[in-house]
Amino acid sequence: MKRTVLLAAILLLGFTAGLHGQKVYEHNYFVKVGDTAPDFTIKEAGGTSYKLSDLRGKVVMLQFTASWCSVCRKEMPFIEEEIWIPGKKQGLAVIGIDRDEPEATVKKFAADMKITYPLALDPGADIFGLFAEKQAGVTRNIIIDRNGKIVFLTRLFEREEFDKMKEIIFSELAKK
Repeated sequence: MKRTVLLAAILLLGFTAGLHGQKVYEHNYFVKVGDTAPDFTIKEAGGTSYKLSDLRGKVVMLQFTASWCSVCRKEMPFIEEEIWIPGKKQGLAVIGIDRDEPEATVKKFAADMKITYPLALDPGADIFGLFAEKQAGVTRNIIIDRNGKIVFLTRLFEREEFDKMKEIIFSELAKK
């Protein structure tokens, strides 16, 4: 019985991915390390807009988040203190991308979390959908090198993986 249920789940996942015409990788990502990050327009809560490609030449951390996400809330202070504050002096761009919430909620979320890195809006989770299946969990980080290539992907918040991500970010920042 378990084998039948497992086989049905695998077939359904493959069928769903086939419908979207995209290959699905670990943790329901559509992208993998080594891929060029998909380009999209970032609209920060507060109005500033730019394209991800405008940040070429910088190391970029995209942090997919939402105010209702308890894991995101747990991770954000670590991003602020251990990555953003020391990294911004070295040219790191950290952008939190808030999944499908109104601008007022996103601004309140940033204030409540006491973060200083920008949060951007993602109506309909369309940006999230460029990187992973929309029904997949939101807690994700994508690290992009100066050339626009993905160099690291995370899912959830685990200290060991977070430390590895930090190591990769600061290694990329050290490259000139």
